[in-house]
Amino acid sequence: MAIPAIPQRLTAPAPGWTVEADVVVVGSGIAGLTLALRYTGLDPEAKVLVVTKDVLSSGSTRWAQGGIAAVLDPQDTPAEHLSDTLIAGVGLCDEEAVRVLVTEGPGALRGLIAAGARFDTDDSGELQLTREGGHRRNRIVHAGGDATGAEVQRALVQALRESSIEVIEHALVLDLLKDAGGRAAGVTLHVMGEGERDGVGAVRAGAVVLATGGMGQVYAATTNPVVSTGDGVALALRAGAVVRDLEFVQFHPTVLWLGEDSTGQQPLISEAVRGEGAVLVDAEGVRFMKDVHELADLAPRDVVAKAIMRRMRETGADHMYLDARHFGEEKWRTRFPTIHAVCREHGIDPVTQPIPVAPAAHYASGGVRADLHGRTSVPGLYACGEVACTGVHGANRLASNSLLEGLVFAERIAADIHAGRRAGSPAAVRPAPGEPVADDRPTGLVDPRARPRIQGHMSRGASVLRGQESLSEVARALVSTRWTPVAVEPCTESWEATNLLTVASALVEAARNREETRGSHWREDFPERNDAWWLGHLDVTLTAEGMTMTYVPHGQRATVLPPRVATDLIEAGLDPATVTALFQAAADEDLQAPGDVTSLATIPAGQTDTADVVARADGVVSGLAVAEGAFSHLSQGRLTTERLVKDGERVTRGDVLMTVTGPTRDLLTAERTALNLLTHLSGIATLTDRWVRAVEGTGARIRDSRKTLPGLRALEKYAVRCGGGVNHRMSLSDAALIKDNHVVAAGGVAEAFRAVRDAYPGLPIEVEVDRIDQIEQVLAEGAEEILLDNFTVDDLVLAVRLVDGRARLESSGGLTLDSARDVAETGVDYLAVGALTHSAPALDIALDLRGN
Repeated sequence: MAIPAIPQRLTAPAPGWTVEADVVVVGSGIAGLTLALRYTGLDPEAKVLVVTKDVLSSGSTRWAQGGIAAVLDPQDTPAEHLSDTLIAGVGLCDEEAVRVLVTEGPGALRGLIAAGARFDTDDSGELQLTREGGHRRNRIVHAGGDATGAEVQRALVQALRESSIEVIEHALVLDLLKDAGGRAAGVTLHVMGEGERDGVGAVRAGAVVLATGGMGQVYAATTNPVVSTGDGVALALRAGAVVRDLEFVQFHPTVLWLGEDSTGQQPLISEAVRGEGAVLVDAEGVRFMKDVHELADLAPRDVVAKAIMRRMRETGADHMYLDARHFGEEKWRTRFPTIHAVCREHGIDPVTQPIPVAPAAHYASGGVRADLHGRTSVPGLYACGEVACTGVHGANRLASNSLLEGLVFAERIAADIHAGRRAGSPAAVRPAPGEPVADDRPTGLVDPRARPRIQGHMSRGASVLRGQESLSEVARALVSTRWTPVAVEPCTESWEATNLLTVASALVEAARNREETRGSHWREDFPERNDAWWLGHLDVTLTAEGMTMTYVPHGQRATVLPPRVATDLIEAGLDPATVTALFQAAADEDLQAPGDVTSLATIPAGQTDTADVVARADGVVSGLAVAEGAFSHLSQGRLTTERLVKDGERVTRGDVLMTVTGPTRDLLTAERTALNLLTHLSGIATLTDRWVRAVEGTGARIRDSRKTLPGLRALEKYAVRCGGGVNHRMSLSDAALIKDNHVVAAGGVAEAFRAVRDAYPGLPIEVEVDRIDQIEQVLAEGAEEILLDNFTVDDLVLAVRLVDGRARLESSGGLTLDSARDVAETGVDYLAVGALTHSAPALDIALDLRGN
């Protein structure tokens, strides 16, 4: 029986009711509520709607014990916070994103205090600061000792209830709505209850913000609440958004161990306990962290979790202990009252007993890929908080940076939506009431009875300890979980099970692909970090065919190339990653924070057009696949193209080379980069073609040199081939070319030849000569190719007779189109024309909008 694919849309009844908003925020933790409040402050007249799966006070934020990291101590600096974060992220943090976090964090925290959050202070009224693992300074603010999240949630909920923000509680978000242009236009959701809005409904909104928190419930044991079923990541995948770095799931090292059969949400023992001096010991009381890391018990979480698992293996134990008996009862009751009470509830007195602990799933460092303004790859869809992957956490989140991320990026998203709304951007314009949204993606559901099986498989084979065998076993189990012998009815349980399976499948595929150990991803079969192969990110998208995974080198923007474009580039001898890096470099020059201001001001939101790429002069075309790639990459795949001619073909004035269809703003923003490359490469191909035709029938070939623009050599040499020419060496390493200065340095042409041959035996050697008498010397040494520099036609005739086929000959220097045929008829093998790539005029090509 066929196994059903992962659904791209949840099976659900048609919406029975609809509401409209300017902004809909899905989630009511620190990220969602901060964003809603901030946006309302920027635009008091806007309608902001918060949708939450439980009640406002539910979710992961209120369970955060440790605190919020921010540079508040005069002895501390943002640079130090940046450094600590980058170290914890093991090479994969986006440094720019981290810099935003640590520099804007203190102000965002003060804004939270101004909103009513009360943090612990000392006798003088100054904020108390503590340390946690990975921090080299005291920079963690806390509330109620170990109840920071609860206080933050309380303050934000109170502020929200005093605002005009509308709230829908007990609502499970289902799928993203899109308009005809592929932009986010709202969400469908199911309200669990009875009343005016119950059952499945729709929220129509100009901007959608996912602030749904984590996905810890994909594992059998987690610190996450029961609502954390990965709904936001699953929705984003079904909507076609890119999800990044899901393999980096952080397992909190010190979770209260309640027995090997305990499942669901487990009590967390805050890292702040170790920050205050608690130590990890085994059953014999041995402190094992001292020999693991310079920070010992305050090492980053991934280091501590791995050390605990190793010690458990070595001793055969199923847990370790956290010893804080030296705190005394007073400190336990005042600094960590919540943890103290939880331990007592489970029969453990931390004042007199070490606390049994073991790692459990805690935090997702990866998530929906988002930029510095929270924008995802789907226009109008934003992601904030744990559901997002902004790059601040890298391969392993630094303790207490999570609440800070929610604060900082919530404010940035609010500002971005507001700026777009003022400029009339499509992500901020509320869709018209009743506007139809076509959605023919395949639907499906997972049997809710599969939920514990999914969680069990993930905990056994895809948790702290992973390997190819265990991950492959989990992958097979997840595939078989998709099939069920009975019809699955749409309900909360089946929707959640489907979300869990979707997220688990993406996570496992990423973990199987990353064959190294880095941060919170620990492969037993690849125990070392491998920067040579794996200093990069894994981007996952969901299609009708299943999960598609793309490796993006760290520091490089994600590549958005149609498969046929990537194939064409490879067949042309071009590296798609190198080519797309050129696109991004051009975009970085063109676009600053406001964006393409002219297009934003003059083109209505949502307008689409078809444009023709037209030759304005006769010539030979080159770079059509490159131009198509530029249109696709710079529009994040929103523009589609159709090529009407092929590279290397001669075209005449007025010929349409390609059509481009999609959002008009994207068309005009990408136009210059695409045309810059296309006109330049076609100019090279056109000039090469003129030279080739000038020597046609002589047997001589036209070839280029290394006189290319930095970064464009491979493309320019490809254009030479399109024009009918051939390439000389690509780099200084491909072959040796002895020129006049080498001869002077070596003491003679023969001496230079022998020196190269002795140093690099077997490497092709070419020799440039500028006199007839040098030819016999290099022939005697065994030269296979001789470059005749600035020889007259008469001297070329003599050289050809002298060599008599014993070596290939190239003529270079002083060549013109008028003299090309005379030179070629001397019998030389090549004419080297540096002007092909050095000074070819661009071929005039334009982009014309057809208009409506």
